[in-house]
Amino acid sequence: MSNIHRDADTLASPDERRGLLSNVDLTADADTDVEGQPTCTSPALSSKKRKPFAGFLFLLSLILAITGFELWPRPRHDTRSGRHALYSNGTHEFKKTVLMVSIDGLRADYLDRGLTPHLLDISREGVRAKYMKPVFPTLTFPNHWALMTGLYAESHGIIANNFWDPVFKDSFHYAHVESAQNPSWWLGEPVWETAERAGIITANLMWPGPWSTSSGVNSTYFIPWQDKYPLEEKLSNLLEWIDLPLETRPQLILGYEPSLDQAGHATGPMSEAVNMTLAAVDLFARNLTQALGERNLTHIVDVIFVSDHGMADTSHPTWLYVDEIIGQPWEGVISNDGWPSMGLRFASDTNVTEALERLCQYTLAHPGQFDVFAAESFFTDPTTSVDLIACNHGEMDAGTMQPMPERYHFSANYRIAPLWIVPRMGYALTNHEYGEGGMSTGNHGYDNDEPSMRAIFVAHGPFSQDTKAAVAARGESQNLGEYVMPGFQNVEIYNLVVRLLGIDAADAAITNGTAGFWDTYILPDARTSCV
Repeated sequence: MSNIHRDADTLASPDERRGLLSNVDLTADADTDVEGQPTCTSPALSSKKRKPFAGFLFLLSLILAITGFELWPRPRHDTRSGRHALYSNGTHEFKKTVLMVSIDGLRADYLDRGLTPHLLDISREGVRAKYMKPVFPTLTFPNHWALMTGLYAESHGIIANNFWDPVFKDSFHYAHVESAQNPSWWLGEPVWETAERAGIITANLMWPGPWSTSSGVNSTYFIPWQDKYPLEEKLSNLLEWIDLPLETRPQLILGYEPSLDQAGHATGPMSEAVNMTLAAVDLFARNLTQALGERNLTHIVDVIFVSDHGMADTSHPTWLYVDEIIGQPWEGVISNDGWPSMGLRFASDTNVTEALERLCQYTLAHPGQFDVFAAESFFTDPTTSVDLIACNHGEMDAGTMQPMPERYHFSANYRIAPLWIVPRMGYALTNHEYGEGGMSTGNHGYDNDEPSMRAIFVAHGPFSQDTKAAVAARGESQNLGEYVMPGFQNVEIYNLVVRLLGIDAADAAITNGTAGFWDTYILPDARTSCV
């Protein structure tokens, strides 16, 4: 574990450089267009009177080209190839590097508030998505593990922040080290394990998840969770890893920042506290990308900013007492998972039919307050042998009992309770034991199609330039100064990172990501050939 802390390098003021992410190699900029792609035209001077001047320009261009060739980040043509290729920033050699930072609770439309000029500048220099869709449930731990593994919650097993496992006969709780750091809870292969298996050094700065996997693999460098850890210290940690010698430098660096999510829970998404924290996170993003620019690494290091979910205003919810709705069968509830939803398991002697009938009757009389879904275990659990059609009296209304929606990808895992009650926006579920004191001013965990639950994706570096080149090659965008990708699912991120690191597909884990999804965003050899 790395515990070395040095002060971050002094950052240049905006007035000292052409732009926020300017490359120090000015000669290289002279030979490329605004997208960093090689230009293939060089019009000749036709006037005889301008021949001496033309000769001077040719000599000057030759000198600049040679200088640019020496300084511009490029693969060294030695015995190394592929993911082992070396790139120079002018003073040091680097391998392909990905630095990904998760900003917990950064709702996609926060970028439209005018409070994130630096993230928007970074996205204009690079790319961003209209939004990134989280997995259901839209909670921190299920989504951070989805980002790492490329799996839906039903596949990676972290089905909520807190839940009961009927096989382990134990509860997972995100804040309890004895469960949160027990690798047996965490299914799937995180991308840092894939990288380490491929011989790539990785570093992990507090990313939610276990310290090591069930197969015993862990990141080479790891800094465990600490609350209220200053952003300045995190910046220093990340840059220390970047500044390590080639032989010990990580190529995959992960970072996590929770302050925006904390502010959203405490004061709501529209609060001044959220806006202030958003500005602080934006400054952190500026300082990180600027520091990489000062090291002449913007064409070597892919920087990716993501979030896990959004945030909804829950300051004045309508409270629904589920124990009142269900009645006497509520006494048979033995586990209640997945706040703000309710994933219910019943004791074997519970009249589950009565509970479901009462839920169905309520939803028919009060549509739009919550949905009642049956997971796959509902049909195999002997305590819930109920005919859904009979329960609904043939009326499959939006609020009645129905199978878990396929788009949730949240059914085929025994950890998912048989019966799930999912509140609509504006409503909160409770019972008389808990009352109305458990809801924060802002919350998440709702339907992942809700706009307020959407996350961000902003990327800067070689990948973003490839994306713009690929889009231009297809003729889909004339404005190459800025490109906004359509929204996509966060289970695609694993495959992106694997690809950027140059890991062979045969060495990657199986995911729920879309095969070939990133093919349309990367133009092969876009930076090395003229077409």
